[in-house]
Amino acid sequence: MSAKHFINDPTHLVNTALQALTLTNPSLALDAENKIIYRRPGHEPQVSIISGGGSGHEPSFGAFVGEGLLSAAVAGTIFASPSAEQIRKAVMSRVDGEKGILVTVMNYTGDVLNFGMAVEKAKAAGLKVEMLVVGDDVGVGRIAAGKVGRRGIAGTVLVHKISGALAARGASLEDVYKVAKLTADNLVSVGASLDHVHVPGRAPPDPKSDENLATEEVEIGMGIHNEPGSGRAVVDLPELVSRMLAQMLDWKDEDRAFLKVNSNEVVLLINNLGGVSVLELGGITAEVVGQLEKTYNIKPVRILAGTYMTSLNGLGFSISILNVVNTDIGGPSMLQLLDAASEAAGWAAPIKKETWEAKSSRTRDASTSGAEEVKPSGLKISTEAFKTALTGGLERVIAAEADVTKFDTVVGDGDCGIGLKRGAEAVLKLLSTTQLTGDAVLDLSKVVQVVENTMDGTSGAIYAIYLNSLVHSLRQQGSATATPQVWATALQQASKSLANYTPAQPGDRTLVDALHPFVETLAKTGDVKKAAEASRKGAEGTKGMKASLGRTVYVGGKGFEQVPDPGAWGLSEFFLGVAGVKGGEEGYEMV
Repeated sequence: MSAKHFINDPTHLVNTALQALTLTNPSLALDAENKIIYRRPGHEPQVSIISGGGSGHEPSFGAFVGEGLLSAAVAGTIFASPSAEQIRKAVMSRVDGEKGILVTVMNYTGDVLNFGMAVEKAKAAGLKVEMLVVGDDVGVGRIAAGKVGRRGIAGTVLVHKISGALAARGASLEDVYKVAKLTADNLVSVGASLDHVHVPGRAPPDPKSDENLATEEVEIGMGIHNEPGSGRAVVDLPELVSRMLAQMLDWKDEDRAFLKVNSNEVVLLINNLGGVSVLELGGITAEVVGQLEKTYNIKPVRILAGTYMTSLNGLGFSISILNVVNTDIGGPSMLQLLDAASEAAGWAAPIKKETWEAKSSRTRDASTSGAEEVKPSGLKISTEAFKTALTGGLERVIAAEADVTKFDTVVGDGDCGIGLKRGAEAVLKLLSTTQLTGDAVLDLSKVVQVVENTMDGTSGAIYAIYLNSLVHSLRQQGSATATPQVWATALQQASKSLANYTPAQPGDRTLVDALHPFVETLAKTGDVKKAAEASRKGAEGTKGMKASLGRTVYVGGKGFEQVPDPGAWGLSEFFLGVAGVKGGEEGYEMV
């Protein structure tokens, strides 16, 4: 686990994070002494909903305060319940009690006791207050949980949203409580994490402790306070998701058959525990949705994926499933309440009800894209010579992959050689499976399409721009035979076009240092071999040249003194191969 934080004082961290909520949502106020976030007065009277718990679970709970969601949230220190006195002040003086108050809390002993004590004090003072305890976690079964029961985790957020939307419509406390409890009773959740989290202000953990997970281990059923779950395992994502869904949905598992999901409408919530990248959370979401349909024939009518309830920067996620049922209050439905607008910084559900219900499957494909076929130019080439030259260049690029990768590892991110090789192999495949036409524009256009589809990153974009411009320039040469001079003229025009998109010039330590001498020498001599040799000389000249453009600028160090520019070297290899020079024949030492 990482023990590095930008703010290491836990008290300062919690206090400033609470203050930030009032900065990002002007409708909120902060009782700093009691760590209460609450809605500013001035809105229509409604049932007030209060929640809270230990800090470290943001955006829960403070960021869910706002119109259409919570009325107030009470924060404890990190992973510790707020005190009964903090909660009492929230209930008694920080929300409107005219229409009643619902206190919703997750099932943790400290939270239940402290919130419960505050609720009883409020009732004794004459306030109309109800309390709901949410326990949606199935990570720990009935036997292990004993009298404590199920823990509350991210599914609680759905209880907040649905009950908050109902309260905003002016519903009675009885109905708000009823629907909140109905939601809680139809929830199952389970989490998993690759590591425990470090709490700011505490001593770094002992790296030899048995509490630490091994490199490839995952804790299945881990709670939101570093609590253990049902066990550890070394599994890939598909197997992990399979086990998690089984704990939630296998009705034959008597220890965990908490809910029979039998509704035609199911809501799926994929929650980031704080440290999973958005990219990876997308992959997790796709895996969960795929398995739900394939294994359980469940197609969620709403899918929410994002950060709703964290465990600091926990490297994990949780899955929550809501079995949508009739609210039995004469409307609105759970889905209508879930879709209802709200003004809380922590709630993220940007897709409109109409979009979900449209269930559109329309797409755009190549046949309707409007793309025009490339027209013949009349510029003739020898298909045999074209294929031979290209093959020679591409084979040299593939053979040079190890060297280019080595150079790029020193001065870049190490992907240049692989990218060039991938593009070269794809073009070789094209040449082996496609019959060339003998028209320079038509045949080069096919190569360009392959390059565009297989080469990414900055170099991929540069090659695509240059080659497309080259195709255009060749078309301008008219109906003739593509001599070396014709190619040189077109290459020069393509170089000018490339300059519109990149400031790279010879001397900047880029592939232009190999491209420019090839083009200019070919224009002067008409000799492809001399042009290729000039390209190699230009590539070698980049060794020791300080970069003005590209990733090398940011890498720093003195690696640039030891190796040539990877892109320039790879391009010079291609030109040498086009010229028919075999590896080792060019008379230059490898760097």
